[in-house]
Amino acid sequence: MHIQHREQERHVLAITVDNESGILAKIAGLFTARGYNIDSLTVADITENHRVSRITIVTHGPPQVIDQIHAQLERLVPVHKVVDLTECGQHVERELALVKVAGKGDIRVEALRVADVFRAKVVDTTTESFIFELTGAPDKIDSFVALMRELGLVEVGRTGIVGMMRGPNGV
Repeated sequence: MHIQHREQERHVLAITVDNESGILAKIAGLFTARGYNIDSLTVADITENHRVSRITIVTHGPPQVIDQIHAQLERLVPVHKVVDLTECGQHVERELALVKVAGKGDIRVEALRVADVFRAKVVDTTTESFIFELTGAPDKIDSFVALMRELGLVEVGRTGIVGMMRGPNGV
């Protein structure tokens, strides 16, 4: 089944689940069964007693498919709550990246200058390379990586997106 890009919408889903083995596989299986890709996936324990985790999934799909996935996620027994941050309104998205850049001389100076503009932090350095840590919106990280490609990009590691609704209420 091929879906044209213009029919697809990007959605950020925040899913609160019991922290038990197999739940991530069940959730990923819902997407796989429908042939939809997970663009980003993050999971972390969010309670002091380690019993509840939050899964953030970024995906693309037509509205009816996203609605169907949302409904099926809510029916899974270990799922407490599913919130489509995209549908709920204004929310904040952030991602962490480690970016390794190799170079000497002017390239090295330029990489540091660009990193400063993006507020990237140097977390490791050798005489021939840097590893930068950068936190921000996904498009900010994309822009930083694109500039570093021209300066000697070696490797990129990204955490995936986490998101949260703006305002005083939680999901």
